[in-house]
Amino acid sequence: MKIVNRIDELRTMLTEEKTEGKTVGFVPTMGYLHEGHLSLIHAARKENEVVVISIFVNPLQFGPGEDFDQYPRDIEHDEALAREAGVDYLFYPTVAEMYGERPTVTVKVHERTDCLCGKSRPGHFDGVATVLTKLFNIVAPTRAYFGLKDAQQVAVVEGLIRDFNFPIELVGVDIKREEDGLALSSRNVNLTPEERTEAVHISKSLRLIREAIENGSTPAAALAEGIGYLQGHITGSIDYLEALSYPELKSITDVRETIIVAAAVQYSKVRLIDNVIIKNEQPRG
Repeated sequence: MKIVNRIDELRTMLTEEKTEGKTVGFVPTMGYLHEGHLSLIHAARKENEVVVISIFVNPLQFGPGEDFDQYPRDIEHDEALAREAGVDYLFYPTVAEMYGERPTVTVKVHERTDCLCGKSRPGHFDGVATVLTKLFNIVAPTRAYFGLKDAQQVAVVEGLIRDFNFPIELVGVDIKREEDGLALSSRNVNLTPEERTEAVHISKSLRLIREAIENGSTPAAALAEGIGYLQGHITGSIDYLEALSYPELKSITDVRETIIVAAAVQYSKVRLIDNVIIKNEQPRG
């Protein structure tokens, strides 16, 4: 595995690989790798001849008072996991390398951001779209891999790739979970023992809602049941628990749509997100 810090060096190396006709799978991360990230790497390794991951804690996607300085970092641990997983190139740039003194152009996302996490994190997805535009231009991958734990981000990336005409295949990878069902996250280390014990009820509430909808309940009735369950089992504050069309992230107008049921819970030092996606296979009449 080659560790690269400079944009021009990575471009040169990948140009040589592509000249030989090799496909490139790309996994952008903010580091502190865990099994969720590794599932993306394994998917990329299975489908491509070259695998690139980036580790970059992007300051543009953190708002005032958010946890940029406290975001967990352990590059030595990340390097070891990436090497073991079969990564070919680990791109580890500095903020100065990515943005210079100050970016003069950024990306503005106009759709799919006025709900879920975007509602309470104004500008967050603009930062995500800006850094991904840069990374997509730097790496120019064949395929890009994202975890569906942040399904709103995947929806935004789908729009970014489509609207900017990136010749990239977007691959969404299913959520990786702990044995008790808690969605894996680099931020889980910030939970207290008591919070960690009860956080499993987030995924349980989502499963409850999914089962109710699949058994014929309306999304509104199923949500009410899930919210009641979650309120009765956690001490954290529910930021949202919503059902929307996916990937449009609009109000549900047809129960035959693909639906996302998504939740966010704020604990003392960390905010957890999770979701389930319900794919309706019935033909539209």
